[in-house]
Amino acid sequence: MGIDGAALMARLPQVAGRYEVERPLSELTWFRVGGPAEVLFVPADEADLTGFFKALPDDIPVTVIGVGSNLLVRDGGIPGVVIRLGRGFGGLTLEGDHQVRAGAMAPDVKVAKFALQHGIEGLTFLRGIPGTIGGALRMNAGAHGGEIKDVLIEARAVDRNGNVHVVTPEQLDMRYRHTATPRDWVFTSALLRGQPGDKERIAADMAAIQQAREAAQPIRSRTGGSTFKNPPGEKAWRLIDAAGLRGVKVGGARVSTRHCNFLINEGEATAADIEALGELVRARVRATSGVRLEWEIRRLGLMAGG
Repeated sequence: MGIDGAALMARLPQVAGRYEVERPLSELTWFRVGGPAEVLFVPADEADLTGFFKALPDDIPVTVIGVGSNLLVRDGGIPGVVIRLGRGFGGLTLEGDHQVRAGAMAPDVKVAKFALQHGIEGLTFLRGIPGTIGGALRMNAGAHGGEIKDVLIEARAVDRNGNVHVVTPEQLDMRYRHTATPRDWVFTSALLRGQPGDKERIAADMAAIQQAREAAQPIRSRTGGSTFKNPPGEKAWRLIDAAGLRGVKVGGARVSTRHCNFLINEGEATAADIEALGELVRARVRATSGVRLEWEIRRLGLMAGG
């Protein structure tokens, strides 16, 4: 299967949003690598998204991405339609007592700042998570002692048939870096709970989270965040470090010397370089510790030439 956006476009329904044929996804991912989307679809709103799904032929594959913070797109690109939500899904509103309704494309850090602005405690941990609320829902993201499942009241999602679902954390079976939903579901918003808090204390906690991130993580590099899940009772970075992999390089990709559960594109890496480096890390850690690391970063698409 190759990439032929023009041929695919002839089969797609009319939408209120926009299509982009063979859009390079390297421009939309934090690693800055990867091939094109055969067709990128940016829906205008939830109604546009549901209408698209209802009219979409069943044989056309769909892939959903966020802001690309925890994503590796392979060099051959992604066949079918890639959906990336736009500005219509980025809203933030107060709802109920100390509850925040966040659109799926609202950046996690923006949600934390919105909660601070309104004196809401309990959402501060979002300051330490790169990406958006939709991505956080997809993987039950967490940091600094908090996880999305701990604060989620309900989430809205649209399925492949254009049906809208309102689901709870229990229905999503949310566990460590895991949410049980079909890959072609698209989260559109989440209702998050907090509690009243002191703005000065919340601001101090957020500043401490940011300082800790800047001190310990290569956040200004081309990276996809934490590469591997922490095994039970272990830290992935410690296992990688113990295997002698800090600073190891494949092509233009390197294991970060600051935090070795981060892989870095030093400027000329391909997606193949980054994935090969990740597999080298997994093999060495397995050989030295017996632990099989699991990818936390999503890897999507075709190899070059595929």
